[in-house]
Amino acid sequence: MVVKEPESNFIPAPAGAHSAVCVDEIDLGYLPNHFDPESDDVLTVRLVWQIAEDMKDGKPFLIKKDYRASLHERAGLRKDLESWRGQPFTSAELVGFDLENIVGAPCMLSVIHKTGSKGGTFANVASIMPLPKGMAKLTPRDYVRMKDRPQDAPKPKAKPQWGNDDRGVVAPEGITDDDVPF
Repeated sequence: MVVKEPESNFIPAPAGAHSAVCVDEIDLGYLPNHFDPESDDVLTVRLVWQIAEDMKDGKPFLIKKDYRASLHERAGLRKDLESWRGQPFTSAELVGFDLENIVGAPCMLSVIHKTGSKGGTFANVASIMPLPKGMAKLTPRDYVRMKDRPQDAPKPKAKPQWGNDDRGVVAPEGITDDDVPF
């Protein structure tokens, strides 16, 4: 019997600048730290966007990017959110930012193609910018958020808790959703 790797019919989103809308934020749970395998697992979040361009089947292309769930000054999530917002976070916002606020938010994505270790081509988010003034905002379509999918969908890997869960951060008193650009 001859066994081989199956052929992939995956078509990545086209490279270039695209008008996009965030359609989901997904808690992936605690995943291994690929930069330092000896260290603890890291809490990871995935952001998912749709772009205006459609695939051959008429559905919009989706692009995703995974982040360490951190607003540390060097964290990729913080850098991308600040670039997208067009302004840095305030001290009060750094206490806790709810990623639900970005679901439905428009942006411009710079997409680049990279070749994977096995030769496939993947679309990667290189940068996120605010949508230019006067440009029409996209409306999410043909997408069901991960949290709204049937219960048999895979669950994030949970890290054993030895005390209180420190992820339940709330905004300081006096700050409302109207104080944040998205």
